[in-house]
Amino acid sequence: MRRDHHRGSRLKGPALRTASLLAGSVLYALGIVSFVRSAGLFPGGFSGFSLLVQELCTRYLGFTPPYSVLSITMNIIAAALCFRFIGKRFAVLSMSSVILTGILTDLLPTMTLATDPLLNSVFGGVVAGFAISLCLRGGASTGGTDFISIYVAEKQGKDAFNLILAGNVLMLSAAGFAFGWDRALYSMIYQYCSTQALHYLYQRYQHRTIWIVTEKPEEVYEIIRERTHHGATLFKGIGLYRNEPRSMLYSVVSGDDVRGVVRAIHEVDGNAFINTQRTDSLIGRFYRTPQR
Repeated sequence: MRRDHHRGSRLKGPALRTASLLAGSVLYALGIVSFVRSAGLFPGGFSGFSLLVQELCTRYLGFTPPYSVLSITMNIIAAALCFRFIGKRFAVLSMSSVILTGILTDLLPTMTLATDPLLNSVFGGVVAGFAISLCLRGGASTGGTDFISIYVAEKQGKDAFNLILAGNVLMLSAAGFAFGWDRALYSMIYQYCSTQALHYLYQRYQHRTIWIVTEKPEEVYEIIRERTHHGATLFKGIGLYRNEPRSMLYSVVSGDDVRGVVRAIHEVDGNAFINTQRTDSLIGRFYRTPQR
């Protein structure tokens, strides 16, 4: 019975990841044809640059190159970098997402859901952030600056997605000079909303410090070790309220591990006192499950 259950769970995982990747790719394309194109936005990254090149060619050269061709071409080098240093499976799935999104963006007609550019910027950004988080949970990315920022995060342990917003300034400046600063500013709002939504929905590259006051330090540490592969530091002290000996564990884990760890700790020690806090800077060795 245990063996059959194990096999079933292994089959279920890849199916869910594939569904998440497909849903994210389709949703990202729908966001482009509904919110981005309707308001004339440039979402940033290779997607925004592809749309910018399209508009420049349409205005000054009299033809419109396919979005899919531009996006795929720009992503090849970044995908090769991830293929070499991050993971072969991750790079291949990401390029699959890029290709599917590009084809759908070319095939689907422009759909106007709102005429207010601010509404398009806010809701389009949230939809984009949600779509990217689905792709990441499916073991891939939507390409572009995601490739680069994930590479930096894996190699240097920095929060990846803050780099996305900063890296788009040059492209949006070019768009502002060419097509007007109102479109560039609305595009910045779109990218900000996308980044914030992604921060909330996908926390793999964020760090959380966790402090646990417990009467069962060995059992609690086993939970941290088994679930996150991280170590912990044990402090011995005195609880001043009752003047009794206390044990406190200190550890730093990935943001997406916190809820599961806290839930498991309370199952072992219902009286454990747990404090978690965001860690903005971390120096030292930090294990992160590698991309495949």
